[in-house]
Amino acid sequence: MFTGIIEAVGSIRQIQPKENVVCIHIDPGNLDLADSFIGDSIAVNGVCLTITALVEGCFTADVSGETLGCTYGLDIPGNLVNLEKALRFSDRLDGHLVSGHVEGVGEVVAFAQTGDRCLLAIEPPLQLLRYIVPKGSITVDGVSLTVNRISDGQIEINLIPHTLANTAFGQFKPGRKVNLETDMIAKYVAHFFDQAQGRQP
Repeated sequence: MFTGIIEAVGSIRQIQPKENVVCIHIDPGNLDLADSFIGDSIAVNGVCLTITALVEGCFTADVSGETLGCTYGLDIPGNLVNLEKALRFSDRLDGHLVSGHVEGVGEVVAFAQTGDRCLLAIEPPLQLLRYIVPKGSITVDGVSLTVNRISDGQIEINLIPHTLANTAFGQFKPGRKVNLETDMIAKYVAHFFDQAQGRQP
């Protein structure tokens, strides 16, 4: 479990194909791995992965073809990635509850500075829109954000300078693909409502 509060920006150093999986080597940037161990969970651009090795200040993780097929950015050498270690029960819960299970890949349709804030507009997959509400939470590439507005199948988010400075969002531009995870509470409510209405989820 994660919170969507990014701890560091790392980069994909190397991609190593293996049988049935791809092993990715990640430079963690300034993320402190002193308390990390093999088997720990870590969110990489919003995708929950398992640390398989800690070598020379970097860590590796195996990614299945299924995960690569429903996410973006894990198999691109040099790609900057948002990193967050798993939540401890004793931690303060900033952001919102994030599972690290990406539900779909959206597309950036606008990324423009407006005064001291930056407008980020994303077109999510149509099936995710039912779980997204104005002023509700959404995770974009692992970052907990608040939806400001929904219009014509797009969501608009205002990014503050702190978010831009402490995530990999600075590399965004229209056409960029992003990993999305909607609010888990909204998903459970929708699931129970569908069951109550006799609809298949």
